[in-house]
Amino acid sequence: MKLFRRTFTHLAVGAAALPALSPVSWAQAYPSRTVRIVVGFPAGGATDIQARLMGEWLTERLGQQFIVENKPGASGNIGTETVAKSLADGYTLLQVVTPHAINAALYSNLSFDFMRDIAPVICAARLAYVVVVNPSVPAATLPEFIAYAKANPGKINYGSAGMGTPQNIACELFKMMAGVNLVHVPYKGGAPAVADLISGHVQVVFAPISESIQQIKAGRLRPLAVTTTARLDVLPEVPPIADFVPGYEASGFAGIGVPKNTPVEIVNLLNKELNAGLADSKIRGRIVELGGTVLGGTPQEFGAILAEATDKWAKVIKFAGIKAE
Repeated sequence: MKLFRRTFTHLAVGAAALPALSPVSWAQAYPSRTVRIVVGFPAGGATDIQARLMGEWLTERLGQQFIVENKPGASGNIGTETVAKSLADGYTLLQVVTPHAINAALYSNLSFDFMRDIAPVICAARLAYVVVVNPSVPAATLPEFIAYAKANPGKINYGSAGMGTPQNIACELFKMMAGVNLVHVPYKGGAPAVADLISGHVQVVFAPISESIQQIKAGRLRPLAVTTTARLDVLPEVPPIADFVPGYEASGFAGIGVPKNTPVEIVNLLNKELNAGLADSKIRGRIVELGGTVLGGTPQEFGAILAEATDKWAKVIKFAGIKAE
């Protein structure tokens, strides 16, 4: 009995000492096992590719595996919910992309609040969309397309990856600011929309660079403008929409987030290492190929980007009367 008491007392003292470990000590041991990066979209897309780039870099730098776990569905909400409800210990990260800033206004019954429950780590890149038309459309420039659309109100179809997707909302903002009436044809994904654009079933798509660049190079699609305020290295001859529609901007973003209350030491470590990765020429080159502009910066700067985008797209969703499918 005395031996049992001594053993129990020893274990109790040891257990009581465990919580005394400071967050700094905890963070210094990080990572000590595999870390997962949750991507709320299917494998193979631009979002997935960028997450894997970051994961490979962190694996090399921090000596533990950073693996991508795809949890597609509900425009990224399934993956977000997974991360929001995970332990705030740095072992579950979220690949944060534009739909996360859209969904708060699009869905009314979410079990989480993105801006409250996900803490920003870094914005890796700004992402552009390119306005592409079928070569049969009688417009070689964006001003010509606007004139053509105004002469044919309600007769020109635009495709998107679905209701409430960035492509849909970027085009609705364009319609609002350019004063044109285009008819929305939603698809289940961006690739089918681009395929129907090539075949002529729709006339225009605001397409991600990764889904359209090869078709542009092959001459199957005609680029008219990009949605960022500056030209892109990958399409240097294509002007921004803002050159013709002053004030227009509809860039997306890609970055990393973590559950709220993740120790600041871990957030700062991830931010430091990812900023270093974004300075690597191989990673920078791949992001440019995907139509991105490398960004980087602090968690606070990413937080400001998220807040601005959330507010901006909520206004467009309300104005256009967009509803989740």
